[in-house]
Amino acid sequence: MLYWLTAFSDGGDFFNLFRYITFRAGGAFLTALLFGFIFGRPLINLLRAKQKHGQPIREDGPESHLTTKAGTPTMGGVLILGALLTSSVLWARLDIGYVWMVLFVTVAFGLIGFSDDYSKVTKNTHKGVSGRVRLLIGFVIAAIAALWAAWIHPDHLQYQLAIPVISGLLNLGLLFIPFAMIVIVGSANAVNLTDGLDGLAIMPVMIAAGSLGVIAYAVGRTDFTEYLGINYVPGTGEILIFVAALIGGGLGFLWYNAPPAAVFMGDTGSLALGGALGAIAVAAKHEIVLAVIGGLFVVEALSVIIQVGYFKMTGNRVFLMAPIHHHFEKKGWSEPQIVIRFWIISLILALIGLATLKVR
Repeated sequence: MLYWLTAFSDGGDFFNLFRYITFRAGGAFLTALLFGFIFGRPLINLLRAKQKHGQPIREDGPESHLTTKAGTPTMGGVLILGALLTSSVLWARLDIGYVWMVLFVTVAFGLIGFSDDYSKVTKNTHKGVSGRVRLLIGFVIAAIAALWAAWIHPDHLQYQLAIPVISGLLNLGLLFIPFAMIVIVGSANAVNLTDGLDGLAIMPVMIAAGSLGVIAYAVGRTDFTEYLGINYVPGTGEILIFVAALIGGGLGFLWYNAPPAAVFMGDTGSLALGGALGAIAVAAKHEIVLAVIGGLFVVEALSVIIQVGYFKMTGNRVFLMAPIHHHFEKKGWSEPQIVIRFWIISLILALIGLATLKVR
């Protein structure tokens, strides 16, 4: 919205700063961060007042959670989404389709998560909206986003899958649509599975988003794409504004989510943020790189798939508990040890993913 102030610029005044994505990204970050600090405590107090028992704790989960996390309010993802949406609309160019596509996915998956969280807290049970219903709605949202992205992309990239390192393109044809759907829905649910300890999900999400933001900015500039040998996707640079807002809102939330958490993001936040990561990757044509940058989320999701599949086949378990962060809890790792070590892993994977920009 503030980009339109450039209409009052003669090219050498203060208003000219709003032409620059980096300046507006900084503004988006600070706006979202302040939003989180200002509205965080009032929101937590409101959630506590409305949620008599807080987030329901699974009885088959780690025993320590029954005492350390009981009574903690959930749906804190509302704070992240509020900061993210306000800041993005304020600082991003609203004539860029990619911005609206990513915002659509974020809000839509946030609404799915909100419905699930609301069902849980009102019924005081860990069983919310049916998993099949959530998946079905998620795939519908992802289908709209995939078609939207394909429509916006340049003709020569419309249904192409970019292969990292070799700078190749694989023409998927109409199969690109279901592929993009799987990327978005898979990312949303993988982040959702990761959100099981205080601060565990939000920092890796910010790290992954920051890496994808750099990539989106790079592929949106002809000079960078020529130098790096990657595909030019005009308009994706504006996604950096969204990412900056996400990081600012995420840090504002982490202030209250740091152990011991005063609030959980809930499915409201985890599904929305995971969906956002998938949407950014699809927009920037870096779907495969997302699997590297978000490798932690991939491992968390795979641990659940392996555990469930193996148990159905043999009646035995591979891990002490899934997702895998609970496995390490069972092995005696403290919660801060797991969280910080997983943060470190996320940072390493993000740097490897960014390295694919140069390794050609």
